[in-house]
Amino acid sequence: MNLFVSGGAGYIGSIFVEEALNAGHRVTVYDNLSEGHRAAVDPRAGLVTGDLEESERLTDALSAARPEAIIHFAANALVGESMTNPGKYFLNNVGNGVRLLEAVVKVGVGKFVFSSTCAVYGTPARLPMTEDLPLQPVNPYGESKRMFERILEWYQQLHGLEFVAFRYFNAAGASERLGEHHRIETHLIPNVLKVALGQADHCEIFGADYPTPDGTCIRDYIHVRDLAQAHLLALAPGKRGVFNLGNGSGYSVREVIDACAQVSGCRIPALERPRRPGDPPRLVAGATRAVQELGWQPRYPGLQTIVESAWRWHRAHPQGYAE
Repeated sequence: MNLFVSGGAGYIGSIFVEEALNAGHRVTVYDNLSEGHRAAVDPRAGLVTGDLEESERLTDALSAARPEAIIHFAANALVGESMTNPGKYFLNNVGNGVRLLEAVVKVGVGKFVFSSTCAVYGTPARLPMTEDLPLQPVNPYGESKRMFERILEWYQQLHGLEFVAFRYFNAAGASERLGEHHRIETHLIPNVLKVALGQADHCEIFGADYPTPDGTCIRDYIHVRDLAQAHLLALAPGKRGVFNLGNGSGYSVREVIDACAQVSGCRIPALERPRRPGDPPRLVAGATRAVQELGWQPRYPGLQTIVESAWRWHRAHPQGYAE
């Protein structure tokens, strides 16, 4: 297929592009490079540098690419920042998303795959978290994703746009060539590995008094290449709807730190900090729907495998893409 990938220079987007090209698809990446990296874009893909708010440039890029499907990764994704600057999240994640949808309808693309988040659920009423849980986001980031999911439902109803929305849990790991390099890093595994790389004296544990076996939060980590594979499966005709993407297994913050220490062979000191507002004790995915309806199966479910892939990449690229 001919694919158009917004945000294809970012962490998850770039690895999806790599997997899509390896599977024989053609890819055009559209990215403003504010968070992504030019060096992360596979040289086999076309790259258009542009903003989603540039409606004319966006429409021209879509018209030139003539894609059969859109994979939409581009978004702001810092939960803490969304609490202090909510307007940025609604303007970009919702407003610019609608600009993309308008261009998609104008050009006549029929398939749309959306990068959503488990943050749409807020604090879950039960575990594992399934797609039928109430949507009660507790921050503007999660709310912006929920709003866009609803907008997609309207575009499907009114314009016949077939869409799939994936609610990610914690993306982690790396491919052989591509990995995780955020300009502001909030994810646990790369921050822990900075200690192993000698770039930080310690990592931080935000809350050690949760009602969990070791007192720290439990999260569901999923290999980024498994995420990419789910997006490829979603391209099949007739696939539509909302799907969780996670392993269904939770690991605590301390377990992640221990795995990073074991894989790297380095001692990793950790300092305990107060809880962060809005952090639920446990978030674990129920991804049965993706398994049954898409035929998806995680290939790299183990925490150690995920951390090993991340460590290989960070050790080979200690400064990330160093642009």
